Amino acid sequence: MYQFNWRPVFQNFDLLWKGLLLGIVMAIGALAIGVIIGLAGAFVRVYGPRWARLLVTAYVEFVRNIPLLLIIYFVYFGLPLIGIRFLDNLWSFVFALALYSGAYLIETFRAGLEAVNAGYIEAGTAVGLRRFQVARYITIPLMFRIVLPSLGNTLISLFKDTSLASAISVTELTYGAIRINVNTWRIIEVYTVVGLMYLATCYLIAGLLRLLERRFAMPH
Repeated sequence: MYQFNWRPVFQNFDLLWKGLLLGIVMAIGALAIGVIIGLAGAFVRVYGPRWARLLVTAYVEFVRNIPLLLIIYFVYFGLPLIGIRFLDNLWSFVFALALYSGAYLIETFRAGLEAVNAGYIEAGTAVGLRRFQVARYITIPLMFRIVLPSLGNTLISLFKDTSLASAISVTELTYGAIRINVNTWRIIEVYTVVGLMYLATCYLIAGLLRLLERRFAMPH
């Protein structure tokens, strides 16, 4: 009969807590870079020349149809072999996660751009705004309000995906659980606590995002 012993888990809880905070930071960092990739790619998809649209489409289809873990291994182990080196495993993972999220955000932002009412753009042009100014002051702000729910879901998904960083020894939450298991072999207790930490954090993020969505909701 398995005997539960929660003491080793709570004795090492600081390791899990630091890993949780690192996971949140990595998810936010990857999302920030992914937003830049997504915005650039979405504008190319909607307004760019045909050859550029084809390149962006190829990137989206390639990234969306291979496992994230493979991208992580390619960035961390593959790129240094051709002279492209990152500072450490942490930044390699953030970059890989950003590439992954960027492919999905391109499609999210593309749909958002196409959903912006053409009347707003025409009104901006009518008052003398240039194309860049229309994009900066009208199109992008309206697009972000439209895609905010999807953007929030992406952040939650990225946070859960940070568990894959343990594969390259980034000291996030899952890696902390592995270290505790190696030393204590309290598998059920450790992964129960870690699962609850992921669950609670995702619910907290979702709650904060719902408040943000209500604050910036599109008027009816």
